[in-house]
Amino acid sequence: MVSLQLGGLGNQPEAYDVIIIGGGPAGASAAIYTARADLRTLVIDKGLTAGALGLTEKISNYPGVPGPISGAELAETMRRQAESFGAEFITDKVVGVDLQSNPKMGASHSFGVAEKDQIDRPAQLQTCGTHPLKIVMAGTGSFHTRALILATGSMGRTNTVPGEEALLGRGVSYCATCDGAFFRGQRVAVIGNTDEALEETLFLTKFVERVDLIVPTPALKARPGLTAEVTEHPKVTLRLGTRLKEILGNGQVNGVRVQPRTGDEGVLPVKGAFVYLQGAKPITDYLGGQLVTNAEGCLTVDHELQTAIPGVFAVGDLLCSHMKQAVIAAADGVIAATGVERYLRGRKEARVDWG
Repeated sequence: MVSLQLGGLGNQPEAYDVIIIGGGPAGASAAIYTARADLRTLVIDKGLTAGALGLTEKISNYPGVPGPISGAELAETMRRQAESFGAEFITDKVVGVDLQSNPKMGASHSFGVAEKDQIDRPAQLQTCGTHPLKIVMAGTGSFHTRALILATGSMGRTNTVPGEEALLGRGVSYCATCDGAFFRGQRVAVIGNTDEALEETLFLTKFVERVDLIVPTPALKARPGLTAEVTEHPKVTLRLGTRLKEILGNGQVNGVRVQPRTGDEGVLPVKGAFVYLQGAKPITDYLGGQLVTNAEGCLTVDHELQTAIPGVFAVGDLLCSHMKQAVIAAADGVIAATGVERYLRGRKEARVDWG
C-alpha cells in the first residue's frame, strides 16, 4: 500500500462520493451521470488540451454534435454539461493515490450535501459505511472518496520524429478512423507495421487518392489475409525497409522525409501522416503498482469496468481498446458511472437512466 501524507485544502481533506481522474470524454461523461445521480463528484483534469480529445483539430462524427468542431470545444461542452448537474472540476495533476486506505472521518465530513440536507439522502450516502475510502493526492492537496474512476488515458509516443509533435492535429494523426474523412481526395502516408496500421490503411482508401504505407522493416508482419489485401490494393504504395525521418510542414503537413534501406533520402508530398509506431502507453504511474496491468500496461476490469479493488473503476484508453473513438470512451464513462452508483447504494443491478 502506498503511504501518503495528507495535506488537503485546509485541516482536513475534502470528501467526495466519487472522484474522476481525467476530464476527457470518458471522465466527463462519467461526471454527468454521477452528478445527476446526486453523488458529490469531483473531476481532476490536467487541462482541456492535455488529452487526445483536446489535441484533435476537427471532429464531425460525434453523435448529436454538429461538426466539425475542435476536440477542445467538445471537451468544454461536456464539462459545462457536467457542471450544470453539480460536478466540480479542478485543473491539477494527480501524483498519487491510496486505493485501500480507510482514514477516520471527522465530524465535518459530509458527502455531497450540507449537514442540514442529509436527512433527504439515502442512508448509505451519509456514512462511509462498508465503502473503504480512497485517498487521491494532487498538487493542490489531498481528497477522500468512496469511489474512484480512472480516466487518465494514454500518453503520446515518447520517441517522436522531428515535426511530429508540432504538427499533431495539423495533419499528423494517430487515428485514421477519427480523421480520415478530412483528407478526402488527397495523398497521405501511414507509418507502421502492425495489424492496426494496415487496417487503417485500408480504411483510408475509402477517402484518399493515394496512401504511401511506410514500413520500417523489410517485410510486413500483419496477418496474411490482411497483408494480401493491402499489397494488392490499387491505392496503396508499399514502401518496405523505409524509415520515417521527419514530418514536414509550416502549420500543416505538406510532406514526409523518408530514408529507404537502399537508396537516397527523399521527400513524399503528402498532406497527412498517420503514425502507428510503438510508444503510446496507458498513464498509470500515479497508481504506484496497486493495480495489476498486462504486458501492454492495460488495466483489467469486469463488465461494469470495475477493477480488482472494489469501488475503483477504469475507462477509456486505460483499457487499451483498439477502437479509439471519443464516443466509445464516453460510453465507458457511462458504464463506470452506473457501476459506481450501484456500488455506493448497494443495488443488485445498475439503475437505468434514459433521461
